[in-house]
Amino acid sequence: MAKVTLPDGSTLEIADGTTAEQLARQIGPGLAKAAVAAKLNGESVDLSTPINGDTVVQIITPKDDEGLDVMRHSCAHVMAEAICAIWPDTKLVYGPAVEDGFYYDIDLDEPIRPGDFERIEEKMRQIVEADESFVRKQLSRPEALEKLAGDKYKTDNIARAEGDIISFYSHGDGFEDLCRGPHVPSTGKVGGFKVMSVAGAYWHGDPTQKMLQRIYGTAWVSKKDLDDYLHRQAEAKKRDHRVLGKQLDLFSFNEAGPGFAFIHPKGMIIWNTIVDFWRGVHDKYGYSEIRTPIILNEELWHKSGHWDNYKENMYFTNFDETNFAIKPMNCPGACLVYKSKQHSYREFPMRVAELGLVHRHEASGVMHGLFRVRQFTQDDAHIFCTPEQIEGEIVGVIELTFELYKAFGFEDFRIELSTKPEKHIGSDEIWETATNALKQALRHKKIDYKINEGDGAFYGPKIDFHISDCLKRSWQLGTIQLDFSMPQRFGLVYTDKTNTEKTPVMIHRAVLGSFERFIGILIEHYAASFPLWLSPEQVRVLPISEKSNDYARLVEGKLKAAHLRCSCDFTDEKIGAKIARAHGEKPPYMLVVGPKEALSNSVNVRIRGVKQNKDADFDEFLRIAEGKIADKKIDLAF
Repeated sequence: MAKVTLPDGSTLEIADGTTAEQLARQIGPGLAKAAVAAKLNGESVDLSTPINGDTVVQIITPKDDEGLDVMRHSCAHVMAEAICAIWPDTKLVYGPAVEDGFYYDIDLDEPIRPGDFERIEEKMRQIVEADESFVRKQLSRPEALEKLAGDKYKTDNIARAEGDIISFYSHGDGFEDLCRGPHVPSTGKVGGFKVMSVAGAYWHGDPTQKMLQRIYGTAWVSKKDLDDYLHRQAEAKKRDHRVLGKQLDLFSFNEAGPGFAFIHPKGMIIWNTIVDFWRGVHDKYGYSEIRTPIILNEELWHKSGHWDNYKENMYFTNFDETNFAIKPMNCPGACLVYKSKQHSYREFPMRVAELGLVHRHEASGVMHGLFRVRQFTQDDAHIFCTPEQIEGEIVGVIELTFELYKAFGFEDFRIELSTKPEKHIGSDEIWETATNALKQALRHKKIDYKINEGDGAFYGPKIDFHISDCLKRSWQLGTIQLDFSMPQRFGLVYTDKTNTEKTPVMIHRAVLGSFERFIGILIEHYAASFPLWLSPEQVRVLPISEKSNDYARLVEGKLKAAHLRCSCDFTDEKIGAKIARAHGEKPPYMLVVGPKEALSNSVNVRIRGVKQNKDADFDEFLRIAEGKIADKKIDLAF
C-alpha cells in the first residue's frame, strides 16, 4: 500500500500502482473530470502515471497556472498534427506553452499565411472531436538519437535534454513528437483555441541559421474564456499606446535616436504630474532626493559588478584617454553619494531617492513603443540600514508601493519573491540571510507570494510587484532588492553604538519602474482617458457662439486661477462640432457656455464619453473638480 499526502495535508491509503487519474476519481468525480495532470513529489506527470510508495500528490486542473500550461502545450501538439496533415513536408522544431497560449516553430518552405488559419483550426477541431489519447513512450538517449537520425532539429533537442531517458508523445493516426510532457489525457481536453498569428524566428535566435515559421495560438479552458480573451485582445489593439500617443500628441520616436522617446508638451504634463505626486509620497515616507551623473568611469562598473554581469547591455565611450560607461543603473552613484562623508548608526535608516536617467542596450527587434526603450528614467531609491532595520524598511517600502499604485487605480497585485540566480555575486550564506529577511517582511504584512526560483538580481534576492490593468494583463512594475554585496565592494561603512565600523545593508527599490513604460501602461489602462488629476487638459470651455466668448474667457480665467489645466475653443464652428472634437481629444470635462449661462454664472457640464449633460453653478463645479483632483478620484461623476 502507498500513503498519499494531498495539498491540504490529508492522507489516503491506496494500492501501489494506482494511477494519478484513478486517485482523482477516488477523491471525487468533479476533480477527476477537471484533472489534466498531476504532481508526484513535486514532479509534473501525466495522469496515467502510477503511484508507488509514500507520495505527496497534487492533482492539477486548468484552474492551476501549470494546468493551463499543460492544456496549452497539448493544444500546440494538436496544432502541429493539423499542420503536418495539411503540409506533409513540415519539419517540427519546438512547441512550448507561453503566456496566454503557445507556439510551434516549423521548417516549411511554403509560407503559412493568415488566410490558412481557418483551415488549420478546422483540422484541429476534427482532432479534438476525435478525442485521441496522448500516449507517452520512453527511449534511452541512444535509441532516441537512432530513431531521429537525420533530423537536425530533434537531435539537437535531444542533446539539450536532461537525463538518460527521452520521451515521445503520440496521438491520433501516427502523429508523434519528441516531448518532455506532461500532456492532458486526450485531445478532447484542450479547451477553446484559436490560431492567432505567424512570424519568422531563427533557430536558437541565430540569424546565420534558416528562418523558421513560428505559428502562435491561444487556448483556454472554455469557449467563453476564449471569447473573453479575444475581446480583451481586440480592446488592447484599440488602446495601443503607440497609436493613442501619436493621436493625442503625447510622445514620438525618431530614427535619429532609435529607442529614445521624445516626450511632447502634453506628455510632459502627465510626466510632471506623476513626478510631483511621487515626490510628495516619498517626502511623507522620509526620503531625500539626489541626482547622480549619467557617465561614470569604467573602473566604477568593475567595482559594482555590472561589468562582469551586465556589460552586454551597456553603452561605452572614451575621452581624456579614459574609458567610461553610460550608467544602466543608478545604484553605484548612490553608493558614491553615501561614501562622500562619514556616517553614524544614528542617521539610519537613510532613504535616498533618485529619478535617474539610465541607458540600456536593447536589440532593435524587441523595442516596443514606451514599453521597451533604450533610455528611460527609473524611480530608484536606495535605503542604507542596519540588519535589524531590514524588516521594518521592507514593510515601509511595501506600504509606499501600495499607496502609489492605488492612486492610479491599480488594486489587483501579485507578488513574487525571486531567489539566487546562477550568475551572482556574494556567498551562499549572505544570499540565505537576505532571502529570509524578504520572506519575513512579506509574512509580517500577511502577503501571499510566489517563489520565482533563480530570477533574483545578480547582487541579491528581490520582491517583484505585478499589477493587473483593466484588461487583466499583468505588468511587473516595482521591485525591492536586498543587497549585502555592493556595500562591501564599495567599502561603505558606518559607526555603531560602540564606535565600531560596520557595513550597512543596502536596499534597492523602484516602485513605478521606468517612467516611460509606466506612462505607456497608463495610456492603455485608461485608453488615454486619464483621470482628472492626470489629464493633460482637464477642462475645455466651449462657447456656443462668438457672442459668448467674453463669458467663456471669464470662465477660463477662473479655472486657470484655480490651477486647473484648461483651454477655450474660440473657433467659429457649430457647438456640435466643438463637442465632438473635444470628446475625441479626451479632456475629462467640457463646459458649454452661452447667454443663459452668462446670466446665471453657470455652465453646462458634459463629461468625457457620456452623452448626458448637466447644468451647474460654476463655483459648485469648480469646488467638485478641485476635490476630485485633491483626492486623486478616478471617476468623473458630477
